[in-house]
Amino acid sequence: MSLFLIVALPFFGALLPGLMNSAGRQACAGITFTVSLAAFIGLLTNLPAVLAGDLVTARVDWIPSLGMNFTLMLDGLGFFFALLILGIGLLIIAYARSYLSRDDNMGEFFTYLLLFQGAMVGIVLSDNILLLLVFWELTSLSSFLLIGYWKHLPEGRQGARMALTVTGMGGLAMIGGMLILGQIAGSYDLSVILQNRELIQADPLYVPALLLILLGCFTKSAQFPFHFWLPHAMAAPTPVSAYLHSATMVKAGIFLMARMWPVLSGTPEWFVIVTTAGLVTMVLGAIIALFKHDLKALLAFSTVSHLGLITMLLGTGTAFGAMAAMFHILNHATFKAALFMSAGIVDHEAHTRDIRRLGGLRHLMPITFIIATLAALSMAGIPLLNGFLSKEMMLEEANHTVLFGAPWLVPALATFGSLFSAAYCFRLIGHTFLGPVRDDYPAKPHDPGAGMWLPPAILVVLVVMIGVAPFLAEPFVKMVTASVLGDTAEVPKAYFKIWHGLVPALFMSVIAVVGGLLMLAIFNPALRLWDTAPRPEAKTIFEALIAAIVALSQRFIHGLHNGAFTRYGAIMAVTVIVAGFYAWSTGTVGPASREMQPVTPVAFAGWVMLVAATIGMVFLHRNRLMSLILIGIAGLMVSVGFVYFSAPDLAMTQITVEVVTIILLLLALNFLPNQTPIESTAMRRTRDTAIALAGGLATMGMAWHFLVRDAIATPISEFHLANSYKGGGGTNVVNVILVDFRGFDTYGEIIVLGIAALLIYALTETLLSGPVRARLLNRKPDQPRAGDMHPTMMVVLTRVIMPVVLMVGFYIFLRGHNEPGGGFIAGLVVSIAVVMQYMASGFSWASARLRYPYHGVIGAGVLIAGLTGIGSWFVSKPFLTSDFTYVRIPPFEKFELATAALFDLGVFLAVVGAVMLSLESFSRLARRAHVPDTEHPMDIDPSRDDPPTTPAQEGV
Repeated sequence: MSLFLIVALPFFGALLPGLMNSAGRQACAGITFTVSLAAFIGLLTNLPAVLAGDLVTARVDWIPSLGMNFTLMLDGLGFFFALLILGIGLLIIAYARSYLSRDDNMGEFFTYLLLFQGAMVGIVLSDNILLLLVFWELTSLSSFLLIGYWKHLPEGRQGARMALTVTGMGGLAMIGGMLILGQIAGSYDLSVILQNRELIQADPLYVPALLLILLGCFTKSAQFPFHFWLPHAMAAPTPVSAYLHSATMVKAGIFLMARMWPVLSGTPEWFVIVTTAGLVTMVLGAIIALFKHDLKALLAFSTVSHLGLITMLLGTGTAFGAMAAMFHILNHATFKAALFMSAGIVDHEAHTRDIRRLGGLRHLMPITFIIATLAALSMAGIPLLNGFLSKEMMLEEANHTVLFGAPWLVPALATFGSLFSAAYCFRLIGHTFLGPVRDDYPAKPHDPGAGMWLPPAILVVLVVMIGVAPFLAEPFVKMVTASVLGDTAEVPKAYFKIWHGLVPALFMSVIAVVGGLLMLAIFNPALRLWDTAPRPEAKTIFEALIAAIVALSQRFIHGLHNGAFTRYGAIMAVTVIVAGFYAWSTGTVGPASREMQPVTPVAFAGWVMLVAATIGMVFLHRNRLMSLILIGIAGLMVSVGFVYFSAPDLAMTQITVEVVTIILLLLALNFLPNQTPIESTAMRRTRDTAIALAGGLATMGMAWHFLVRDAIATPISEFHLANSYKGGGGTNVVNVILVDFRGFDTYGEIIVLGIAALLIYALTETLLSGPVRARLLNRKPDQPRAGDMHPTMMVVLTRVIMPVVLMVGFYIFLRGHNEPGGGFIAGLVVSIAVVMQYMASGFSWASARLRYPYHGVIGAGVLIAGLTGIGSWFVSKPFLTSDFTYVRIPPFEKFELATAALFDLGVFLAVVGAVMLSLESFSRLARRAHVPDTEHPMDIDPSRDDPPTTPAQEGV
């Protein structure tokens, strides 16, 4: 099966549980299980190639120039982790089917689970580090949803936020490290990066990249000092804890350290940082786990401890250490997932996870007792179970590791951590299952159905099989180790067996087991000492740190973002001016290379009017109507300027936009006061004046600089001029740019235009359905209104020019590809014609004759433009690639047919719909209660709308 399909199956499958939710729990869990099973089988189809040592790859180039490619690879390491993710995922799905209550939304749960599963599979199969980073962040987001699945629990929401904060911050750091690594290697493909060990380690940016990447790995895998988030994530349902925190999410950091091992390990920095962090985490997690009374909390800190053990093994930088780490990842996934599910069974049946309220469960829950005991003994490192084998290998590696010049330090701490590890395992067994049966359980415990105990039982079978016959796992583990080591080292020749003789690791193991039993014997006094001893609480420190950061951020933000637009504008303008002045003063400016053209009287007159309108706007801006008039004058002079500089397309667009904008703004002014009140102080106005003058002078200087000098590079306009006809089939370069070269921009713009119109409509609906409606309908005009609201002359004139304007709009639309015009301008012209009908005969008369809703016109325009772009895919061309041809239909002359015309039609419809929907929205607001609607198009005799008189009234 294709690697793309293996990664995609969980994501596509995530759509199904929600749809199957109404079909029942069995159907919902069944479809989820089927999706994971399909991905699992697809993974197994690649096993022969992986066992043969081949590298299975899949690649789709996306943006090759930026190194952004969708590339996947499957080697021994990727296969190993994908096998854990999908294999244990199948067991978790089966377990969750029986664990979740009928009140839990199973479709939502399995949707989140499949999203997380797909993200994890994407991480382990990614060959591009940018793609890996995307999947990395997806695991943080999907795990946030899973941890906070029980939204009604405050601790669940808090645990989800904490996990997202810690792992998200680490992910941001890792992004920086990965980008540095890609820059050093000259590629973002992992397969290339892993071949450049010497180049990367010799680069001065190696240490910064290492620190940033390890920060991401440590936060994801709960290494000290970021270990505190994982126990608080135990507020999630037990299937989540068993999946995320034993076999998948927390192993993502471990996976990345293993994946990057060939290029990052073997240096003093790697050895000291990774080994120290792992060793501290291992010991600290084991000590805390012993004194936890919640079963899941105990298992959470034990997970922290064992992740530290694996990290320490990878940190040693030796081939044997890497092999021991891979073996323990396998063993830890089996016994820890089984233990989490066993803890969930106890909680599900006894209604408590508090060890102090348990005990004697071996008599009431014999199946659960056997499963949990075997898994816990394996975690303690008891012979004939798989945990013993990898623990012995860990102790052997620790015995040969010298840290900080002390050969005894690592062996002593490893033994000490193993001692506490054995102690909490013995406590879990003894205080939960052994002892007499109690009569004060919150609920009567009993073994559940096979749906809950069979998944952990399958894992325990693997625990025993590997422990009794380690040679069964040896070839697989060594294959995985070979993928980790790459070309840097040979796979160790050591054999996986139970008895290695009287070696130091055996004595260290005996000390740990016997010490664990003794620690359990003195547990009560040790617990009293632990409770009374002062110690920092990581959760409290984290919350205090977050509170301090939030307070500092709020102080900073409130000082800058106080809701005053003037402040935002001032800060932005000053920043731009200062940055521009710095660039100008420190850069090099060549001499002028162009002569100034003579100033004609027409140009001077236009400039005077534009300046006069601008200055008038500054002094008269508080009069809103005068401001609108001056803005119209400025827009008109800009249009004249476009004509003067031979830009008819821009001139036509500008003038039509001005007309439509002025009309809409006039309608809006109907609801605003005539005058803008003075709200700013004299000092602020002085400040704003100084900033405006500085910005204006700077802009003028920059424009003057570029106008009198040749371009420093070939302008892009030369490309457009050279390719407009042969590439886009049109001689009107502006239109070809809009519908072809920059068609995607235009498509986005019409979507934004449509959204803006729909928002205006939505706001209007809100106003008309709320308490403001009465105020709008009963408002009184501040000036006398004309008696003929719909004068006859205007109605007649608009009716006469309507077909003419439509013909002009149609003509402008058709000629746009080769002459000034196009869909945008045509849409505005037609909109003006329709607007005139509204103005002449009123909203009620015009809307009663509306045949097509403007919402649909906008949608049709966007749909036509989008389908035109999609059509290019069918001929293997990029989205919105246009095509054209010439045809001859007698008796007409040869003419051009271009797909860009369809796209332009979409633009035309979107513009017409957006303008008219905005106008319609304002018109509905403009209605007043005391002004009755009329069914007549014009005012001829207002008395015709009066109620009819009776004969008696006529006699009077």
